[in-house]
Amino acid sequence: MNASATETATTEEIRLAPNQPLKDLDDWDDFLEGRYKEGKTEEEFRVYDATATPGVAEFYKQNHENMTVAYTLAKEEEYFTLRKGQKTIWEAAEFLNTLVDDSDPDTDLTQIEHLLQTSEAMRRDGMPRWMILTGFIHDLGKCLCLYGEPQWGVVGDTFPVGCAWSKDIVFHEYFANNPDRHVAEYQTKYGIYEPNCGLENLHMSFGHDGYIMKVMKPYLQDESLYMLGFHSFYPWHKHGAYDHFCNDKDRSMLDWVLKFNQYDLYSKGHTKPNMAELKPYYDDLFAEFLPPTLAW
Repeated sequence: MNASATETATTEEIRLAPNQPLKDLDDWDDFLEGRYKEGKTEEEFRVYDATATPGVAEFYKQNHENMTVAYTLAKEEEYFTLRKGQKTIWEAAEFLNTLVDDSDPDTDLTQIEHLLQTSEAMRRDGMPRWMILTGFIHDLGKCLCLYGEPQWGVVGDTFPVGCAWSKDIVFHEYFANNPDRHVAEYQTKYGIYEPNCGLENLHMSFGHDGYIMKVMKPYLQDESLYMLGFHSFYPWHKHGAYDHFCNDKDRSMLDWVLKFNQYDLYSKGHTKPNMAELKPYYDDLFAEFLPPTLAW
């Protein structure tokens, strides 16, 4: 699928925008791998602060200062109603392919090939077919950048809005300038929610996780939806924060989210997937679980 002229113009604006602190969105993925990788030796451990990673720090500064309840609810209304048209999975992936950093000399992999690295790693390990599908589609929500959304509103560790921010949120100090700090209810433990209301009933900070979860909600099972919707909710699945909102379903899904993240963080390699060989398998996989086109 070829992006429309409007979409192409938006992509060019993204490349030139002065308020985009990451060279490309993969910089965020690299930060996550370094920060959250299990089993690091003392020699491998790196400090992740504003001095060591200024681009990532500036990215989180923008995210934490601007991700308010009002912003989140407005973006949910704009995108969760799925009014961006019908696309097949391949068309959505080709659309994402237009989000390319031509200046990056370290990789010639397309976005589709990055998706295939995740799903093929799952396939090699004998994961169920629904999980392999989840691996392929999990980053398709990053097309939000191509709709004109800023980096800080597309990727980043996610967290609930409308309640007290956990100390386990990375670069927590940048919430100091978030306007929601001055709303008393938003600064309480439960905020606008009820105890044990379930993660699905929280308004999570807006981004690609929640968007792709909404797109796929009519079609995929809960394990897959939790992988899609909460794979960036590191304060929860890495640090155990926000357990006071969890119900039994959330806790039963946690192991699946952790299993997924092993592949999401560590599946990138140097082997370029062979699209010609793999396409028939994925055509069959998509047809097994999804309709020919989906609302985006």
